[in-house]
Amino acid sequence: MELRRAGARYPGGDPEAGIASLHAFSFGAHYDPDNLRFGAVIACNEERLAPGAGFDEHPHSHTEIVTWVVEGELTHRDTTGHETVVRPGDVQRLSSAGGVRHVERNDGSVPLTFVQMWLAPPDPGGDPAYEIVRGIADSTPYAVPEAGAMLHVRRSAAAGERIAVPDAARTYAHVVRGVVRLGAHELEPGDSVRAEGEKGLELVAVAGPVEVLIWELEQGG
Repeated sequence: MELRRAGARYPGGDPEAGIASLHAFSFGAHYDPDNLRFGAVIACNEERLAPGAGFDEHPHSHTEIVTWVVEGELTHRDTTGHETVVRPGDVQRLSSAGGVRHVERNDGSVPLTFVQMWLAPPDPGGDPAYEIVRGIADSTPYAVPEAGAMLHVRRSAAAGERIAVPDAARTYAHVVRGVVRLGAHELEPGDSVRAEGEKGLELVAVAGPVEVLIWELEQGG
């Protein structure tokens, strides 16, 4: 089991354009051969966009792109004809498959923060697909079968509440908000845990409200 702190993430983005990025894995100019992926997860990026800022149309391929909005609203447009506003509590997934282009913007009047996670499917190619689930509940995991992965959103408003981590070949947990304890360690926003072959793990809410994204991953990768 490996704990990684928020401060160890790689900075990116374009501050002059109102874009600030933090990357949990090797990304762009920050190449780290020892931190390329964990199972199917190849990126976990925290993006902050000022009002009016955004990423112009750009391509993706052979990647499952899952987005979780923390604050504000994200406007998404892609070349398959989808145009959507993603809000806190929604899960958005873009399967780029053989290739797709999209735009991501903050068209609102308040700052936007979102976490975007990329997963690599074992079988590349195919047709792009898009899905959004509004207001996902804690008890409803979100499956990404193309990458052999399942996303669990865990929330807690009460200190001392226990949050079970699924038993899996691999699990990747990212703290979105609040403070949780794992064993002797306290985890704050932006901290993450990579666990392999662990059983019976629990997070304990310390200060809330707490929100944690947990990926249940198959062994591959």
